[in-house]
Amino acid sequence: MMIRQFLPHLRVLLSVLPCLVLSSLSLAQTLDYPQTRKDGQVDDYFGTKVTDPYRWLEDDNSAETAKWVEAENKVTFGYLDKIPYRAQVKARLEELYNYPKYTAPARRGPYLFFAKNDGLQNQNVVYVQKGLDAAPEVLMDPNTFSADGTSRLGIFDVSSDGRYVAYGISVGGSDWQELHVMEVATKKVLSDDLKWIKFVDVGWAGQGFFYGRYDEPQPGHELSSQNENLKIYYHKLGAPQSEDVLVYKDPAHPLRFLAVGTTDDERYAFLTVSDEASGKRGNSLFFRDLSSKDTAFTPIVPEVTDDTYDVIDNIGDKFLIRTNHDAPHGKVVLFDSANPKSPWKEIIPEKPETLARITSLGGKLFAMYLKDVASQVQVYTFDGQLVNDVVLPGAGTADGFVGNRTDKDAFYTYTSFNYPPTVFRYDLASNQSAVYRAPEIPHFTPSDYETKEVFYKSKDGTRIPMFLVYKKGLKLDGTNPTLLYAYGGFNITIAPSFNPMRLALLEQGFVYASANIRGGGEYGETWHEAGTKLNKQNVFDDFIAAAEWLTANNYTSPKHLAILGGSNGGLLIGAVINQRPDLFAVAIPEVGVMDMLRFQKFTIGAHWIDDYGSSDNPAQFKAIYAYSPLHNIKPGVKYPATLITTADHDDRVVPAHSFKYAATLQAEASRSNPVLIRIETKAGHNGSSTTKAIELTADIYSFIFYNLGINPKY
Repeated sequence: MMIRQFLPHLRVLLSVLPCLVLSSLSLAQTLDYPQTRKDGQVDDYFGTKVTDPYRWLEDDNSAETAKWVEAENKVTFGYLDKIPYRAQVKARLEELYNYPKYTAPARRGPYLFFAKNDGLQNQNVVYVQKGLDAAPEVLMDPNTFSADGTSRLGIFDVSSDGRYVAYGISVGGSDWQELHVMEVATKKVLSDDLKWIKFVDVGWAGQGFFYGRYDEPQPGHELSSQNENLKIYYHKLGAPQSEDVLVYKDPAHPLRFLAVGTTDDERYAFLTVSDEASGKRGNSLFFRDLSSKDTAFTPIVPEVTDDTYDVIDNIGDKFLIRTNHDAPHGKVVLFDSANPKSPWKEIIPEKPETLARITSLGGKLFAMYLKDVASQVQVYTFDGQLVNDVVLPGAGTADGFVGNRTDKDAFYTYTSFNYPPTVFRYDLASNQSAVYRAPEIPHFTPSDYETKEVFYKSKDGTRIPMFLVYKKGLKLDGTNPTLLYAYGGFNITIAPSFNPMRLALLEQGFVYASANIRGGGEYGETWHEAGTKLNKQNVFDDFIAAAEWLTANNYTSPKHLAILGGSNGGLLIGAVINQRPDLFAVAIPEVGVMDMLRFQKFTIGAHWIDDYGSSDNPAQFKAIYAYSPLHNIKPGVKYPATLITTADHDDRVVPAHSFKYAATLQAEASRSNPVLIRIETKAGHNGSSTTKAIELTADIYSFIFYNLGINPKY
């Protein structure tokens, strides 16, 4: 919610290589997929009978499921092992990724906190320094959390005075975190050990902090059981978790999500309650004066609606709140807690641009807007007077501006598709930015590449933005290998950003296309809503239109086009290859939501109902069933070469989605192209380590090269 937030030189061979194409085709036709057992499970949805023959694959503890996973991985890695340049692709990725990377520093109390990765470290290392002139020191090294480097840092929240940091450790990529506390000055880890924490930060107050936790799951079902009955506790430093004080619970609504944060002066705590499982996209909001003996939370917005309310900061007993109530692009208002029934004062009115984020620092507000997806940063006084714009290097993405109320400067990171993340220091008095830390990437010259934003029309005429990046001198002859990416959901903006591993594609002559389709947050809540529930088909139409535009404008053609998306984007890939299998040559659905009829029954899935709707609702079932990737696979159809990816510790989109989808696609699709599933171990929804990320990317790129008939030269 709120208030404290911490933390490509060789041209491709444009002619098809017959030997590679024949090899790939032959290999696909001779693949011996595991024989996946079918059972007789049939479900009745409002009179529609739906078979679910692979329901048994939902049991992540089953020996039969484990045997199936082993058999599928044997086929997949057997295929990948036969790609002659796979090792070279991995080596190139390691070379490209191996340079120092920094995050923007954030001030808490007298300290600056930032993270650094020397190059190929599995986890970023957290540093601290006392002021700008002091030498940075290692505060904590998450690479020591586990022997294999797959445990990672999650929550990282420093107290207002900078004395303590509460930090969470995730094991094997799971969303579950175990929370600990460190004393910053001494780097001593205290005795605090809090378990069963997921998706929440902490709110420091006094000698402890507020946090949310779930009850301990049934043993053996930690990664699949539905997450219910989140409760808010207050933890006193040094006390065992068993003594934590229950602050808020809502047993009548077990699927609601709760969070508590505090203001910098730690006078106020704010409780937000969201109810995505009921289909609502917003939240209610309550406050508590911590200087008062009254422990009850007072409502500001008592009921959950489709409107969002996030507290930015307090001015005495008044609260600055960012909301989209009657303002789909977002605005800032002031709430007077002493006169709660008085009208809210508008501080920063809604603009045509989307207010993506706003922070408070140095007595100013830093408002980060989106103009056709690119960042614009404006500085305001607390009463809404525009001070100035922060001048950015170009049309890219800026983020950061986190610190104390008394700070005289701020730090932020700027990046774009061919501009590596660079840390800038911004002086509030002079309104000047200067490079603080710039990365040096061996063998990379930004001017070798061109980035541009284009706009195309979707099926219903809606104007959709898309970014393209490629080597200069590109010929528009329809033969360029292309990777098209999109997400399209949950109000998430896919902003311009740099990925060093993407250079391994670009230097081979690829066009990389990122389509900002509906369902995201690029143009505010209206844009988001246009890709949700009964409108979800718009998302797929937008993506298909992007592929058709790339073809019509001779950037590529279907036989040269690969597509990729993860999570909700994995759902996107699964849906569009069902609807237009002829339009793509290769498809990579990563950790996708593939069974749209049962997603809400696992872990945190019920919280996606606000975007997808639910199969428990008759009208929504009809819409969902019409595009659900698992349920719309067409028998005998020639699908693109498909590599499905998932991970054993993915407790957000449980692997069963990909398991059932892979089994169905292998059984139903023609044998013209391979259908493989790669199941990672000791990794979660977002992976777990640099090593595993490079290995996965190497396999994806090798699969794409191989099935597009490209022989990369590194």
